[in-house]
Amino acid sequence: MTLTELRYIVAVARERHFGRAAEACFVSQPTLSVAIKKLEEELDLKIFERGGSEVSVTPLGDEIVRQAQSVLDQAGAIKEIAKRGKDPLAGALRLGIIYTIGPYLLPDLVKHTIELYPQMPLMLQENFTVKLLEMLRTGELDCAIMAEPFPDTGLATAQLYDEPFVVALPTAHPLATRETISTEELKRETMLLLGTGHCFRDHVLEVCPEFARFSSDAEGIRRSFEGSSLETIKHMVASGMGVTVVPQLSMPNEPSAHLRFVPFSAPVPTRRVVLAWRRSFTRYEAIAALRNAIYACELGGVTRLS
Repeated sequence: MTLTELRYIVAVARERHFGRAAEACFVSQPTLSVAIKKLEEELDLKIFERGGSEVSVTPLGDEIVRQAQSVLDQAGAIKEIAKRGKDPLAGALRLGIIYTIGPYLLPDLVKHTIELYPQMPLMLQENFTVKLLEMLRTGELDCAIMAEPFPDTGLATAQLYDEPFVVALPTAHPLATRETISTEELKRETMLLLGTGHCFRDHVLEVCPEFARFSSDAEGIRRSFEGSSLETIKHMVASGMGVTVVPQLSMPNEPSAHLRFVPFSAPVPTRRVVLAWRRSFTRYEAIAALRNAIYACELGGVTRLS
């Protein structure tokens, strides 16, 4: 049994396809297939069920893949220990971030990371929460910036900030001149939401339950439309298609000619943003450095947490 074989089975379990796994490991498919077959013969069991267009992991194989990932993490930790003796921050940090945070935090974060820790470049992956959690579990990411809540996967977390939500409206909308808006008042509006899969959609539906009643009756929102990104939805709002709810950091620095952002009246809905990483990840200094770089960002309107 070799570390290379363990890397191969982790890759196949992740990709569910021998060809894609071989590409990810930079080897030919026959090389990868022979190595996995050899490992299965050594263990005298099947790790994968081969059939159809997709490969599946056997129940016992799933346990083996998880243990293989743990072994690879520990092997990587040996290298990290050696690196830390020279420079604890040397080497890239693989950072994941959700779609509704990335565009608004990364420009400032990357700038501060370059200034403070030039020896620690950020390898960035923007994705949905569920995908980032899977990538953390399989070791594809070192850490991720996400919004709570998310399933408890045994990750270590550090609170970063609480971010309030605000209402985005066309400048000609009757509510655009208000100082604050209540969630109750939004029941009568045409609401634009992110599509399924975005955790911010779920956050909005959780703090404003009436948004979930997509009906045409008087008690629910008359209509709802979905967009692929917050920026797309903002353009739809500006064109007069409806209103939406956005996180504080997504507000532009300069006033918009076609959009008005109005705070919620108390209690103000918020989301908690955290940094998460595997407990087996040994570059503690890198996690601390990343948090310092995040706190060096402007983060206007949010409540920083220590």
